[in-house]
Amino acid sequence: MILHDKISEQLPAWRERIRALSKEHGDVVVDKVTVGQIVGGMRDIKSLLTDVSFVDPAEGIRFRGMSIPEVLKALPKAKGGKMPYVGGLYYLLMIGEVPTVEQALAVEAEWEARAEIPDYVYKMLKDMPKDTHPMILFNLAVMSLERISTFAQKYQEGMKKDVYWEAALEDSLNLTAKLPVIAAFIYRYKYFGEKRKPSYNPKLDYGSNFARMMKVSDKKGYADLSRLYFLLHSDHESGNVSAHATHLVGSSLSDVYFAFSAGLSGLAGPLHGLANQECLGWLLNVHNRFNGVPSRDDLYKFAWETLESGKVIPGYGHAVLRVPDPRFTAQMDFAKKRFPDDDLVRLADMVFDVVPTVLKEQGKAKNPAPNVDAISGTLQHYYGVREFDFYTVLFGVGRALGVTANYVWARALGMPIERPKSMTTKMLEDIVEKSKTA
Repeated sequence: MILHDKISEQLPAWRERIRALSKEHGDVVVDKVTVGQIVGGMRDIKSLLTDVSFVDPAEGIRFRGMSIPEVLKALPKAKGGKMPYVGGLYYLLMIGEVPTVEQALAVEAEWEARAEIPDYVYKMLKDMPKDTHPMILFNLAVMSLERISTFAQKYQEGMKKDVYWEAALEDSLNLTAKLPVIAAFIYRYKYFGEKRKPSYNPKLDYGSNFARMMKVSDKKGYADLSRLYFLLHSDHESGNVSAHATHLVGSSLSDVYFAFSAGLSGLAGPLHGLANQECLGWLLNVHNRFNGVPSRDDLYKFAWETLESGKVIPGYGHAVLRVPDPRFTAQMDFAKKRFPDDDLVRLADMVFDVVPTVLKEQGKAKNPAPNVDAISGTLQHYYGVREFDFYTVLFGVGRALGVTANYVWARALGMPIERPKSMTTKMLEDIVEKSKTA
């Protein structure tokens, strides 16, 4: 298997780097922690290790050191499309190198061979109440697959620690292969009442298969959008809730099904995975208010009305970035090239022009630039995916790519169980008092 062989080649050097850092340089101070960071959700505390991705404040997310534009340019493109193979992205995240077409297709072939869903998963999903949220169905399906975990089986058999990663890789490939099929089934079953199992076409790649199974649009380009969407949502450092929850649970040596289920539970939270539908909802409200695309002046006034009413304008501002999110830019470029006359695309582009100015005038936003959520729902809406509750499931399919890459490498490098130390409020108050007299 290509990913297994490539990781095996790299492991000795990586393990030595981690050993040296831990044993020879473990006392080197990296960061300081303030009371505000402890009380404020550990914001910006440098305390997690990942080489898969990093958010550069000046350039946005970097996958294995490469910016979004660099990744989109360098990765091999899917046959018949203009966006990269998802298998090529997974190779990059796992191996840290840009794959050839053959290497990307080797990953795609692994997924095709592992995409079949056990019958009991479909039965369980069909037995759930009709009004069950799609994220519950998605998470239940992931958890139900745990019974086939290679890691869990091998661990019970006494697997040695230095090969944990091999079982973790098996589980990760099996999981990521099955997620598009599960997501498409949930979509067709919940919203359209279809009970037929989706069929995975071995002649198509990951993105094309997902688009085919979704059956959402006769408009060209949904396969390319799927490839782009999964790429852009795959990873975002290890500190965001879905990535961190997956890492935390995995650090206990729970298999990837347990770990990713925890990540999905975090992704379902309104402060994490629901932002894309909130952004689209706001755009639709504007569109309805003005019965179409408003003038720039009308949008400017409406934005101020939103803020003065105590509400926020979703999709603008980022905890780390100080520039427009390149994930936003990539999707906006996609839309402008393919359907520039769409009302919501025109509106989103106008919002990009107007809202940062309004937020700067208000003076509260440190970074008024758009993030990925400001446009992602708009593109799904154009292609006919207009069931807002499903958007987080789409996010989950993409996010699995990054968190499973991190999961495999955490097991390969023998990362320990995560166990930060807590403090009481009184302890913090005492520290504050001592600082006043120091």
